[in-house]
Amino acid sequence: MNDSNIQDIPIIHHKIAQKSKEIGFTMPSDLFIGTLLKTLISSKPKGHFLELGTGIGLSLSWMIDGMDSESSLITVDNDPELITIANQYFGNDNRVKISCEDGSDWIQNYKDSKFDLIFADAWPGKYSELDEVLDLIKLGGFYVIDDMTAQPNWPEGHDKNVEKLVSYLEERQDFNITKMNWSTGVIIAVRIK
Repeated sequence: MNDSNIQDIPIIHHKIAQKSKEIGFTMPSDLFIGTLLKTLISSKPKGHFLELGTGIGLSLSWMIDGMDSESSLITVDNDPELITIANQYFGNDNRVKISCEDGSDWIQNYKDSKFDLIFADAWPGKYSELDEVLDLIKLGGFYVIDDMTAQPNWPEGHDKNVEKLVSYLEERQDFNITKMNWSTGVIIAVRIK
């Protein structure tokens, strides 16, 4: 099996990747996490999904590609330039709400329904407001994070943040977790109670 032979890349993904190069965006999600997100989202018909850290919209393209017509998704980022670009690609999709807001503020103020899957690809929801985000996941829902193995753009000492996060998730009794030394290092957690 060749896991790098990815056949189902969203059509819009190539345009977003090109735009990413044009503006010098250096933190894109890779194809592996994209295909994983698409697969997990496809398992939740009529699902309700959250992405924390829209970035330029690369992972968002995969998530939307996995959604059915009755699903909904909220994506949050605090960078107005990136949100403007994401809106150009996805702003007309009525299943998607794109929010330009500080992730911590958004998490603290969110009072609506829980999610079938949360992809936390930003500091808020991964290294801060973690308990609040985990509380937003439905029974049987997924919590997905990447960049758990050392990355070139990590600031000095960030490995300690990762170790603390992984240890905390391992200790939780309300989630089953799988740690994968694959892609950029992925953890999938599923709420069990």
